[in-house]
Amino acid sequence: MDPAPAPSGKWADLRTRILSAIVMVAVGAVEIWLGGAAFATLVVALTGVMIWELATMTAPHRQRSPVLLAVAASAALVAALVLKSDVAALFLAGPSVALLLTPRRDRRLASAYALAIMLAGYGLIDLRQSGGGTLILWLVAVVVASDVLGYFVGRTIGGPKFWERVSPKKTWSGTVAGWVGAASVGLVLVLAAGASWLLVPLSALVALAGQLGDIAESWVKRRAGVKDASNLIPGHGGVLDRFDAMIGAVVAVLALGLLAPVHGLFGG
Repeated sequence: MDPAPAPSGKWADLRTRILSAIVMVAVGAVEIWLGGAAFATLVVALTGVMIWELATMTAPHRQRSPVLLAVAASAALVAALVLKSDVAALFLAGPSVALLLTPRRDRRLASAYALAIMLAGYGLIDLRQSGGGTLILWLVAVVVASDVLGYFVGRTIGGPKFWERVSPKKTWSGTVAGWVGAASVGLVLVLAAGASWLLVPLSALVALAGQLGDIAESWVKRRAGVKDASNLIPGHGGVLDRFDAMIGAVVAVLALGLLAPVHGLFGG
């Protein structure tokens, strides 16, 4: 009997994407549960890899400097976490300044995105330490629900593009479906855990921030003339391709936290 034909067309990469996603979910769940040094180590490593991908995309002719910058970014994040003071901001801005001062494509764009990556790395670790695993799980659930529902609805229904010049594949149907999926996560927490009803619109807002993070990375890639940030994750491209939405979501939660603590919205 001949083997079943491989999927083709718009679903061709689905099996690989699912297998990679299972591995990432398993590793992520364990790290979130462990917290502490284990979670921080993973985030520091991923932050360094994302800076490497960004530096490589925007300056492909420079072979050594992206690696050195990635190591420096990881070290800067550790220093910022240890110091826990106003000086920490200087360390977080280090990779951004380095990208701005070195010859590369779209230095200002790369510099701004590097700062977002560093803030997201710092924010994930800080939120895990201050808000516990529940806050991080909510963030992950919101981003995943938005991404998965948006992916399937966008691929199935299609329709008008959300921002075709920057992200040709993103549709309004998938975007709105992502908001609905994220709001559903908030609703589940309200009904099952006694969380505040504010978590429902907040979840949709964080999903929007995640989608903007996705679009920002798409713009970087489009300007760099590449399809994926790298090929490190089968079916997903690079680490940035998988965590771009999380960058936007975490930065949004950090900004909202300046106005009011997000932790208080969850049930006791």
